[in-house]
Amino acid sequence: MDATPRLVAQSHNPKTDYDVGVPPLLELKNLTVELPTPGGWVRPVNGVSLALAAGETLGLVGESGSGKTMLSLALMGLLPRGARMSGQAWLAGSNGDLEDRRDLLAVDPAARAALRGRTLAMIFQEPMTSLNPVMRVGAQVAEAVRVGEGASCSRKQVQQRVLEAFERARIPDPELRARQFPHQLSGGLRQRVMIAMAVAGGPRLLIADEPTTALDVTVQEQILELLATLRNELNLALLFITHDLAVVARVAQRIAVLYAGRVVEVGPTAEILARPRHPYTEGLLRASPRMKREKLEPIPGAVPRLDALPPGCAFAPRCPYVRAECELAMPELRRVGPEHLARCILVQEAAP
Repeated sequence: MDATPRLVAQSHNPKTDYDVGVPPLLELKNLTVELPTPGGWVRPVNGVSLALAAGETLGLVGESGSGKTMLSLALMGLLPRGARMSGQAWLAGSNGDLEDRRDLLAVDPAARAALRGRTLAMIFQEPMTSLNPVMRVGAQVAEAVRVGEGASCSRKQVQQRVLEAFERARIPDPELRARQFPHQLSGGLRQRVMIAMAVAGGPRLLIADEPTTALDVTVQEQILELLATLRNELNLALLFITHDLAVVARVAQRIAVLYAGRVVEVGPTAEILARPRHPYTEGLLRASPRMKREKLEPIPGAVPRLDALPPGCAFAPRCPYVRAECELAMPELRRVGPEHLARCILVQEAAP
């Protein structure tokens, strides 16, 4: 990794090192999730601070076990029983007014449930396990419509909204597909049904948890184009979770790289892919089959267990540039560009 710092003139605001340049729709401040285990509490999400604006896609990248899905479940209020959270997750008001924003972690469970579907929605990784196998897919999308529209919506209006959601998700023959069961649809159509269900309630924040992992390349491209179109049409804030850097390069304006529950690098997509400033990001690029034409170089070792994290940098045992200082304390995020931060002692903070 190039450890030479790039000095960039900038206005440094220590309170918003993750500033996106416009008022954010979602702002996370030191978000932490703890889970009970026989050996004590572990933190799959540890002090995450990020921001996401309306109409923007933020790619959340990392290996399995890095904390990506757990972070999304925390936002949705779907954490396992016994989990506890701290920090803040501010969601702007319906008109984008920051004075009207609310902390998702502070609202009661009933209020959080009321937000799901109407304000924030999630597309899960495996539609076959997320859809009810004994319900017609149209009826399942109708439930999402009722959540978003409330009890005032008549049965005929609900049916019309379902067909509109199917059309928005580019599902062919929407009336026919709405009467079918999940097993009668292809993998790509099932994922489109999940997308239709997610946008049926009119959310402003959409979380997509590896929505293209189980699809072939052609269908994957269609789903990515659909999500980009919906983001533009509905002015959605899209949190796109993936382990595939080639996919995130296709859809995201910014990337946040997670490792062992922490953000280790965040910044503009083009800048991070062209010049990664953390060894873990560099390793992901070397191991990506569609980002590197030469021989692939897998990252040695594995993500450490959360109950056995090293005392310093969590990536130190796998890092080719490790030094003695790396094992003493966890590095802080350092600004290496106007919107680019990295958590590594090898990078020097850019001059303010």
